[in-house]
Amino acid sequence: MLCTKGFLLNPKIKNMPAADYLVTIGLEVHCQIRTATKMFCSCRAGFGYDPNTNVCPTCLGMPGALPVLNEYAIGRTILAGLLLGCSIPPISKWDRKNYFYPDMPKNYQTSQLDLPLCIGGSVPLYEWNFPAGVAAPQTEAGVVRRVRLDHIHLEEDAAKLTHFAGYSLVDYNRGGTPLMEIVSAPDLHTPDEAYAYLKSLQQIMVCAGISNADMEKGEMRCDVNVSLRPKGQEELGEKIEMKNINSMSAVRRALIYEIRRQAEELDAGIRQEQSTRRWDDALGESIVMRTKENAHDYRYHTCPDLIPIHTDPLVQKVRQEIPELPDARRNRLITEVGLPAADATTLVGDADLYDFFRQTVDAGAPARRAANWVINTLTAVLTEKGSTTVGCPLTPRHLAGIIDIVEQGIVSTNQAREVLDLIWEQPELEAPAAADKLGFKKTDAGALEAQVDAVLAENSDIVDLVRAGNTKLINALTGKVMKESNPKPNPKLVTQIITSRLGLS
Repeated sequence: MLCTKGFLLNPKIKNMPAADYLVTIGLEVHCQIRTATKMFCSCRAGFGYDPNTNVCPTCLGMPGALPVLNEYAIGRTILAGLLLGCSIPPISKWDRKNYFYPDMPKNYQTSQLDLPLCIGGSVPLYEWNFPAGVAAPQTEAGVVRRVRLDHIHLEEDAAKLTHFAGYSLVDYNRGGTPLMEIVSAPDLHTPDEAYAYLKSLQQIMVCAGISNADMEKGEMRCDVNVSLRPKGQEELGEKIEMKNINSMSAVRRALIYEIRRQAEELDAGIRQEQSTRRWDDALGESIVMRTKENAHDYRYHTCPDLIPIHTDPLVQKVRQEIPELPDARRNRLITEVGLPAADATTLVGDADLYDFFRQTVDAGAPARRAANWVINTLTAVLTEKGSTTVGCPLTPRHLAGIIDIVEQGIVSTNQAREVLDLIWEQPELEAPAAADKLGFKKTDAGALEAQVDAVLAENSDIVDLVRAGNTKLINALTGKVMKESNPKPNPKLVTQIITSRLGLS
């Protein structure tokens, strides 16, 4: 494999040849804010609409169309800053970032340069967010360390470009969506830390309801800056940027490659030049796009159409809405609620799933049972039916009822899934009524024992094989009891009676 300057990258090298270099990584994360409308107009914001249907003269950059601020988006950005320990300056202003691309029809982007909404702060690296197989440092609070932030500013998103062999298509639906840019200090040192940083930041944004932060939908994207310098050198090496990487694993792969590429070139005496590169995940390599790009290349100037923001009133309002951070929520689920660490981590990572779990517990379900059903069964059903927890016909009250009839022994776990499917189609039914409609009722213990005795007497040959050690045939006996019974009993209870009758329990 050849790099752009013709230096051979050795494909046999398994470890990054960077032992003599200090690696410095900074990330610029673009995160769409979860709002109903766009940043400067009343067009709908969101994913999945027909192309170019949510547009107006303002977000299309028509002459004379003026912007109107989305106050909610500004408040969400301030909330993000407060969660991450940023300072909020009393005045923040808007600037125009000029560039000429088809994804920005005004030929400038309304953004923020020198007076952003949030300054400083940090992002915690949660130990459970390091890549699978990577031994992260174990800490009592779950935070390995904190990565410093430079600032967070708010801007409008660009349109979406889709490239084909001989042409490109532009969808302006995304153009104008409120977009936070969360800029870290050069405070990361490994690809694994970068991965954990993105995962931790995503969880915070989702937990607070600030963003869905779905990287597959482009709601969270990342620009990666990386440089190498010899150990002992204070001055940072030349910065290499890789633009718009849309998955955490791709960021990690890109960094592994780029660190190795730069180290090998530096070993060969090839000086690095500040540049912007494109990461090709299919090829597994980065490709030069342009060189020597700095802020002055965009010719920033103050936006004449928007007045500065006095932030104090919004800060006072938003302070009342600060939610629990993921590490505090996870620790509470483990220590106070008694959930396994893996279940707590899963719920922390999905705010909608956590809300469904919490409401199921509030409806009377035991916490561990509720977590198991929500994480395993509910997510499988939602995937199967192409739905989400928000607006699905199955409510937390329904799920609590299903868990209750399982706990009472009215239905087995498998039968409960049938009850769930029926409620999905007929949400007016409560769990006991749905079970009754399917023929699942709690069987009288004496009658069920008599039914088991009859089946055992009629199938003495199978009974003899079971007693001889072929215990798998107990399932056949259970099936015969189920077939003969009306209403349908809980098969787990049937199996328990059979094993007791045969002296195997």
